[in-house]
Amino acid sequence: MKLHACNYYKHETVTLKPIHSAKNTKPRTIKSCGLKQDLQGQSVAVIGLGKSGRAAARLALARGASVLAIDQNQNLGHLEKDSLFEKYNDGLSLRTILGDFDGELLKDVDVVVVSPGVSVESYGLACLLQSGKRVMSELDFAAQVIPRSIKILAVTGTNGKSTVVTFVGQMLNHLGIEAFVGGNLGNPLSEAAFHCIALPSSKPKFQVAVVEVSSYQMEIPNKYFCPTVSVVLNLTPDHLERHKTMKNYALTKCHLFSHMVNTKLGLLPFGNQHLNEAIKGHRFNLAWIGAFPGVKIDTEAKTASFEVPAVGVVSQLQLHNMKVMGRHNYHNAAVAALSVLGLDIGVDVEALNSTIEILRTPPHRMQIVHRDIQGVTWVDDSKATNLEATCTGLMDLKGHKCVILLGGQAKVLNGQESNGFEKLIEPLNHHRCVITFGYSGVLIWKTLVNNGLSIPCFAVANMKDAVNHARRMATNGLLLLILAMLLF
Repeated sequence: MKLHACNYYKHETVTLKPIHSAKNTKPRTIKSCGLKQDLQGQSVAVIGLGKSGRAAARLALARGASVLAIDQNQNLGHLEKDSLFEKYNDGLSLRTILGDFDGELLKDVDVVVVSPGVSVESYGLACLLQSGKRVMSELDFAAQVIPRSIKILAVTGTNGKSTVVTFVGQMLNHLGIEAFVGGNLGNPLSEAAFHCIALPSSKPKFQVAVVEVSSYQMEIPNKYFCPTVSVVLNLTPDHLERHKTMKNYALTKCHLFSHMVNTKLGLLPFGNQHLNEAIKGHRFNLAWIGAFPGVKIDTEAKTASFEVPAVGVVSQLQLHNMKVMGRHNYHNAAVAALSVLGLDIGVDVEALNSTIEILRTPPHRMQIVHRDIQGVTWVDDSKATNLEATCTGLMDLKGHKCVILLGGQAKVLNGQESNGFEKLIEPLNHHRCVITFGYSGVLIWKTLVNNGLSIPCFAVANMKDAVNHARRMATNGLLLLILAMLLF
């Protein structure tokens, strides 16, 4: 299926500066687009006024629409009083409704844009979708006006997507390739779309949009969001309170591939039954993470081998210069590199090899935050918000005998009091001790102690107490400490 975004554009041909590659630098001729106010005279309702919703509202206004901004949180500020929306405070272009609202209002608007934090089960959205009302995700609403000259690289998965997106952005930046990096990670795609129309020029501000995509952003099937490269890193139980089953979760993730045909590249983890079922019927160049065609990573040799003949990639990436912690980051770097190669923007593996040593993880993901005078390294992995992510970090650092901090508030699913914390016991037993804290600290402590944890385990009231206790434990010859907060 072809994108329809350029129905709104007039085309002109421009020549971009050469793209950096270790082997060649050839100028590329592409099309850029100048946007008209395509929503002039139309009304758009934006539901959910977090960062994504506010960005979508600003984009809708810039496209000429009148906007009805809706959120059930009465404590939010009205958009009319925000400096970003001052020019639209005429009483006609913008109206904010907080708290309870009349659902009939949505029947009268032309387009409904839904923020990722809003379930289709709320606000009567499921009924609107069934009725044929034009209901769009914030992601799709933004993609509708992203020029086709800008290639999109989309990354989803249960764990690791922020790190891979960050690595891709760092690689492109190091090679002098302008890229927007955002989506579910920080800046909504609507911000990128806004800049495309607010600063019209013959040359787009960036060549690539690197987008982290959550399953929530894919619940409403997309029409315009069509990546050149899509990646599903992994799929493990998470967000099932919203998706209900792993089958639904996998199908939602694989909406990424809905419009990917011809030369578009899709990367999936090898051997995941749910994903294998979910991609049936999709047509794209399939490559695997962990098998060929695709990428295989040798963590001992610190190399990644690429074989994807369909897109002309057969090469090897050297990972020995990586400075970030955790063996799983070899996988993240390799997937990031193959994703860049799949964009077909003139970058080769030789050029990517030069980027490996500059890679840095996002905050709170195996981040070294302090090395004290007693030789203790403090590592923040507080973005490990599910069991699989925490297990990965624990296993990657098992040779360091860490003091582990576990805390936060756990969701109780399917009547299971422990919620699976016993799965942490085997990787925890490779370390020195565990300190639990916070709302679910006692629950975690009981589960670990009652199910065979062989290392000391202490329960304390709060993070301050946990850090103080960890400092006392770590001074006795310990070299590394990992801070992991489980927020289920």
